[in-house]
Amino acid sequence: MELTLFDKCVFEFIGTMVMILLGDGVCAACTLEKSKAKGAGWIVITMAWGFAVMCGVFIAGPYSGAHLNPAVSLGLAAAGKFEWGFLLPYAIAQMLGGFCGALLVYIFYSDHYKASSGNPDGMLGTFCTMPAIEHKSVNFLSEFIATCLLVFIILALGTSGNTANIMGTTISEGGLGAFPVTYLIMALGMSLGGTTGYAMNPARDLGPRFAHFILPIEGKRDSGWGYSWVPVAGPLLGAVAAAGLFLVVY
Repeated sequence: MELTLFDKCVFEFIGTMVMILLGDGVCAACTLEKSKAKGAGWIVITMAWGFAVMCGVFIAGPYSGAHLNPAVSLGLAAAGKFEWGFLLPYAIAQMLGGFCGALLVYIFYSDHYKASSGNPDGMLGTFCTMPAIEHKSVNFLSEFIATCLLVFIILALGTSGNTANIMGTTISEGGLGAFPVTYLIMALGMSLGGTTGYAMNPARDLGPRFAHFILPIEGKRDSGWGYSWVPVAGPLLGAVAAAGLFLVVY
C-alpha cells in the first residue's frame, strides 16, 4: 500500500512523540526530586537520548524516513533528498509530537514535579534546553555547529560508500537507520552538548517549551522565551549549511 503524505506525517508525529517521551523522560529522571535516577549524570542522559532517537527511528523509519526534526527535513530538502512540498507538513507533525511527548513526561512524573517545586530551573530543563553560560551568539554558534555536523553525517551515511549491494539490492548501512544515528546522537551529546544541551532540533525544544508554558506546574519559572530562538534558528541554519557542504563535497 502506498503511503499518503498524511500517513507519513502520522508516523513523524508518533516517532517524535516517543523520542521526546524517552529523551525528556531521562532528563526528568535524572533531575527531579525523589526520582530513583536523580543525579545519574550526563553520560546517562546522552546515552538515553541516543536510544530515544533510535526508538523513534524504529517506529517511523520504514514509513516516513524518521526525520523527527524540522532541521533534518530542511537539510534533506536543501540537499535534494526530500520534497520541499513535504517540509511544512512534516515540521508541523514533528512539533506536535514534541509537544505531546513533553505532556506525557509531565503526566508520568507529576508527583516528582510537585516534589521539585523548589528547583524551577531544573524543572524547565526537563522540557527544553537552556545554556550552561548564557551568551546567545556563542550559544547560537554551538547549536549551528552541532546541527551542521548532525545533518552532514546523516547525509554522508546515505552515500554509496555507506551502502552495500547484495544480490542486486541496495542495502543501506547508514542513511536514517536507527543504529548509526543512535551512536551519532550519543557522540554529539558527549562531545558538544555541554554548552547548550544540544537541542539540534526545533521540535525537541520549542514543542516541549510550549508545554512547559501552558502546564500548571507548581513553582515553575518562566519558559525562557528570550533564549528560545537560539535552539530554533541555530539548528535550521546549521542544517542548510550542512546541505551546502554536502553538495560541495559529494
